[in-house]
Amino acid sequence: MSDVATAILSLFHERDGFVSGEEISRERHISRTAVWKHVNALRKLGYVIEAIPSRGYCLKSSPDIITVTRISARLHSSIIGKQIVCLNETISTNNDAFRMAGEGADEGTVVVADKQTNGKGRLGRRWTSPPRVNLYCSVILRPSCSPHEAPQLTFLSAVAVARAIELETALKPQIKWPNDVLINGRKVAGLLNEMSAETDAINFVVLGIGVNLNMTAEQFGDDVRYPAASILTESGKMLDRSAFAATLFNELDKLYAQYVDHGFGPVRDEWQQRCIATGRLIAINDGVTDIAQGSFAGIDVSGALLVREKSGTIRRILSGDVRIL
Repeated sequence: MSDVATAILSLFHERDGFVSGEEISRERHISRTAVWKHVNALRKLGYVIEAIPSRGYCLKSSPDIITVTRISARLHSSIIGKQIVCLNETISTNNDAFRMAGEGADEGTVVVADKQTNGKGRLGRRWTSPPRVNLYCSVILRPSCSPHEAPQLTFLSAVAVARAIELETALKPQIKWPNDVLINGRKVAGLLNEMSAETDAINFVVLGIGVNLNMTAEQFGDDVRYPAASILTESGKMLDRSAFAATLFNELDKLYAQYVDHGFGPVRDEWQQRCIATGRLIAINDGVTDIAQGSFAGIDVSGALLVREKSGTIRRILSGDVRIL
């Protein structure tokens, strides 16, 4: 979508009624013919725009296209969403955000895409990313914590996603270590952090977040490793993706401010309260075989999984897939 088309949409939202072609022409410094062309381009994207001579244009309905304007209308954050970049298609929002961060993008910059052609999952896995149904985004942070504390931010992201789902639906999400958000035991969201750091200092962290919102059961690929779902398949209702994105960024902003002021403790406590493994027996698999088994004993200050084995020994796990026994 062009900058002019985006500006025209902003005018429609501001006026909440008819806007004359003359006013649009004057505001955007373009001809009336150009206004007509941009309005038609918006119609081709699925916007229903009524035109009445002498009154102008009126936006009647919008397709579920994620735009900066629609997100910003609901955003009341301090840091997250300071700058928002919306893309129709990209290889990976994490790739884009990582590049932008390396070029000096501000903390809080968010990259959102309608579609990813090679979305990233944990351990080099692929995140299925069809267009017009889900939320794929990456957030740039520049925390003052040390590099070994950076994994804590994954847990912050998981809590933010769970909060957003609760605020936007009647569903009750749970979290599974290290980076899955589940509904009814099925995965609806995954998180992937990537970092640039020196020996003792972080340059930046990119929080990659993928949430299955309006995806149908038929759209999940055969290569999905964990039983997958979406908000639609679990609730029967579709969500406005821009509205959900704004809610997520607002909650992430609150949690990040809390993290900066009070450290990992409060986030860790909420994460453990939401964890599906709390009070249960679990097994951890390294991709080939089980490497540990015992009762869930929480996570430590670095985010490592703690497992109480039969002997009573607490074992610390840094990576793997958790299975509830």
